[in-house]
Amino acid sequence: MSAPSLPVMHTEGAQFIDPAGQPVRLRGVCIGGWLNMENFITGYAANETLMRAKVRDVLGADRADAFFERILNSFFAEADAAFLGENGFNVVRIPINYRHLERDDRPFEILEGGFRHLDRAIESCGRHGIYSVIDLHALPGSQNQHWHSDNPTHLAQFWQHRHFQKRVANLWRAIAERYRGNPWVAGYNLMNEPADETGEVVGRVYTELIRIVREVDPDHIIFLDGNTYSTDFSMFDTPEPNTVYALHDYVAAGLGRSPHYSKDIALKKFLERSDFARSTGTPLFVGEFAPIYENDEAIDAPRRVMLDDQLDIYREYGASWTSWMYKDLGRQGIVNARAESPYRRLFDDFVAKKRRLSVDQWGSDGVGVGEVTQPVQDLVAREFPSFDPYPWGRFDWVRTLLVNILLAQPMAEEYADLLRGLDDSELGALADSFAFENCEVRDTLLSQLRAG
Repeated sequence: MSAPSLPVMHTEGAQFIDPAGQPVRLRGVCIGGWLNMENFITGYAANETLMRAKVRDVLGADRADAFFERILNSFFAEADAAFLGENGFNVVRIPINYRHLERDDRPFEILEGGFRHLDRAIESCGRHGIYSVIDLHALPGSQNQHWHSDNPTHLAQFWQHRHFQKRVANLWRAIAERYRGNPWVAGYNLMNEPADETGEVVGRVYTELIRIVREVDPDHIIFLDGNTYSTDFSMFDTPEPNTVYALHDYVAAGLGRSPHYSKDIALKKFLERSDFARSTGTPLFVGEFAPIYENDEAIDAPRRVMLDDQLDIYREYGASWTSWMYKDLGRQGIVNARAESPYRRLFDDFVAKKRRLSVDQWGSDGVGVGEVTQPVQDLVAREFPSFDPYPWGRFDWVRTLLVNILLAQPMAEEYADLLRGLDDSELGALADSFAFENCEVRDTLLSQLRAG
């Protein structure tokens, strides 16, 4: 295809081409847990909207808004962009919750102020030579069945309601209008990890969204996640121009979900998930990958080997990537809030309770209190032996309902109650625990990714 009319990154064959016309391999991180908060990243329970509502009940609307704004200002700022640039990363993928840009009670009305943090992140990263991929991570109605689409249930209602789909089209029109021509925006990730159980709606929705974006911005790259959490690309036929088919490449053993691992297993999964991109000669882009760490050397050492294996594979195939993720409480991030920080001192026992009860899906065993959960698992398996629900089967379905929703939602109240009685300076200190200068770097992970 011909180069775009504006000097922005684009694709030519299997390569990314920077605004200066040079091939570039993108290597970076996802800024998870920031503009789309996630429970295991910043320590709360359940889904973001429920947590915010419970905090508002405790602090009042004005103080809660000020607290969350302080967190957003601290979590990603100029120092974070400088750190990433200094360490050779050239891309960030920025997950965003639609609620920053639109309200459910006033659909189709774009919130101009909701762009403020995204704007400053793109500008800050650009000053340090870093491109941004804008990732709509949580959609109205939820495009998948889990917490990271801000889903309070186990149902992905986005696929059943044209109303939700039209709202997302309106959001993307506004995003594309705002960032067209911006040389530090690498492109638009139209939705994170769609999970359309029928497989019949996702292709149509993508076609409509591509048309809307291209009407406004014909130049920026469009990133398309595959169905079933960015692993299935069977809904696509002929590739769209200037489009990247982005896979997510988690290794089950690296998440504690399988005792079996070899580099051959990792390679097989990568080749399966990247088959469409490789067969069509479009760029390879791994939007998410990486193991979870347990801060137990016996567990973490083999997981570092898994990460090295994946990075070797990506180098061999010339794949670009963004690791999941940049900053958290110490599970996956390069940068972690310090153990002695005010936030960790207040919430570490709460986080330990979450782990004991297995209320966070990411990084837990899904069992928690086994004398309660295992009989339920056994009952469902015994009474409904052929039950194999989408997307991840019976065990995941039961754990989601039983511990990730039933137990997690009352814990959202417990999280908020820990803020009760704190004055504004104490709340500010909690939020500032996530500022770069108050965090520590996981040097082993940084070294691995720098070499990738």
